[in-house]
Amino acid sequence: MPALHRLWPLPALLGWAAAWAAFALLQSTAAPLWLAIGCGTAIGVALGAWGRTRMRSLLVAVGFPVSLLASGAAASLPGWAWLLPLGLLLLVYPLHTWRDAPLFPTPARALDGLGTLAPLPTGATVLDAGCGLGAGLEALRRAYPSARLEGVEWSWPLALAASLRCRLAPIRATVRRRDMWADDWRACSMVYLFQRPESLPRAVTKARSELTDGAWLASLEFEAPDIAPQAVLRCADGRAVWLYRMPFVAAGESPRRGSRSSRNSTRSKRR
Repeated sequence: MPALHRLWPLPALLGWAAAWAAFALLQSTAAPLWLAIGCGTAIGVALGAWGRTRMRSLLVAVGFPVSLLASGAAASLPGWAWLLPLGLLLLVYPLHTWRDAPLFPTPARALDGLGTLAPLPTGATVLDAGCGLGAGLEALRRAYPSARLEGVEWSWPLALAASLRCRLAPIRATVRRRDMWADDWRACSMVYLFQRPESLPRAVTKARSELTDGAWLASLEFEAPDIAPQAVLRCADGRAVWLYRMPFVAAGESPRRGSRSSRNSTRSKRR
């Protein structure tokens, strides 16, 4: 069955429909108009987080307020009230994070088999840098049941949601509201990323300066430039998890003796 993101623009249509449904439901009650608009916008922003690209996420997020404005259904609202949708969007996606990746949730089984290709000792620290809603932490917990999981996220609504998810699942992970680029990676045995290709060179530079020898840098879907992977995990949905181990090997050079082939791969088991 194809992933939903491959059926674009169906995700956008579903997101807009859900936002309008929430707005209409609240309008049928005694709820104030501003609350109905705020809830509809919040639903659009939350569903837009599942967009595969920044543009798709933005289209889903702003579809409801833009269509509401065009319809005239909220004509009685004062002009300042239209700052609410913009405020919600900036709350979830602060300007500070716009040069990084939008919210890219890790697929549920994307990291199955990671512990086999990149084994870690019991109690090793694994960091999800830019953990969003915590999907990556949940996938990492399945791959490393005995690891010490941490997540950092700059958006405080996302950090709060991820923290609640870790408690309710339970995932047994600590989530901190912090800039991933200012965070210290020196204690990490693995840093996991699901970033844009444009931000990977910065991640590689940070990893080189902070990760100790033997530590791993894992990147879902996007390959880091100029360095050779020690292993590649092939996910059930066709994506790749690129695995790099310190000290990094330049692209085109042979992997270090004793390491796995740079093209070693496995396919995650379906459960």
